[in-house]
Amino acid sequence: MMTNDSSFEVSTDQTRLDIPMIYRFLSEQSTWAVGISRPVVERAIENSLCFGGYLDGRQIAFARVITDFSTFANLVDVFVVPEARGCGYGKQLIGVVMRHPSLQQLRRFTLATSDCHGLYERFGFTPPLRPQTLMERYFPNIYLS
Repeated sequence: MMTNDSSFEVSTDQTRLDIPMIYRFLSEQSTWAVGISRPVVERAIENSLCFGGYLDGRQIAFARVITDFSTFANLVDVFVVPEARGCGYGKQLIGVVMRHPSLQQLRRFTLATSDCHGLYERFGFTPPLRPQTLMERYFPNIYLS
């Protein structure tokens, strides 16, 4: 699936992904995966629906969806490289994710964010309706061990 808005393009073609750039960003610049190993990043990409955002052919954005394509999806690892932020590429990227045919009519679509609530609210995300039903096992520094 692709979009082309002023030379910004989104693709789910995994062969186009700039794995070294994604790995560098996640392991060095993200707030959620610092220290993650390249083999873990590669395995995560291999087993997910991934969206690369490209500007003039160069990858500048990424999003990954973990899903069964029937009932549930979890949006993770969303980023736009710092030098391309503030231009609307994140909105375009999430728009393509949310319109993807394989992600329609899911019972639950989740994500976790510490600072982009406004972006995701535009696409219908809200705080959990019943937070008392949600549980998690969370190890924020697992990649630094």
